Amino acid sequence: MKINKTNSEDSILDDIKAGGILLNKALEYMYSTYYRLLESIILKNSGDEDDAADVIQDTFLAFVKMVQDGRFRKEAGVKSMLYSIARNLWITEIRKRKSTQNRHEIFEQGNDVEVIGVSVEIEKIENQKLILSLFESIGQKCKSILISFYYENLSMKDIMEKEDFSSEQVLRNKKYKCLKSLIEKVNGNEILAKSVKNALQND
Repeated sequence: MKINKTNSEDSILDDIKAGGILLNKALEYMYSTYYRLLESIILKNSGDEDDAADVIQDTFLAFVKMVQDGRFRKEAGVKSMLYSIARNLWITEIRKRKSTQNRHEIFEQGNDVEVIGVSVEIEKIENQKLILSLFESIGQKCKSILISFYYENLSMKDIMEKEDFSSEQVLRNKKYKCLKSLIEKVNGNEILAKSVKNALQND
């Protein structure tokens, strides 16, 4: 019996929005259904299997965020959106590596999809990677607090219990000091400071 593509994709979106076990189910489906397709984008265009694994992981992360934030409007199907995100992520990576090849012409022609919002997702991923690397430089406790607040969206009460603080006020004071340390790390670098601000605003 042939599975209706639209119904199947709607199920993926519903499971992602539901979160928890259903989100894991959706991710397993995407890995089993789309991994080889996305991997081929990387392998056919100067990348290896490790590159593909990293790009695909970031692709699924970006797609899940789009769906959960209500920014996936079905202007393209799930497959097309994943393809476009992965392709743009890999172009971004190639640019980072300062490839001497023509970065756009190395991709095989056809199946090219321009989707509104993809470039925004790429920028968010790059900003998130930057901020997480900066968290590493301000200590484990600060890293844990800021990740819990900005990326896991935990309440101050939940973080207080998780990190074993005596009160929310003590936690707030610590969080303030952590952010101050983070700001000092990027002080004087306008571009870096802007990226940090964007990353913290996005989550």
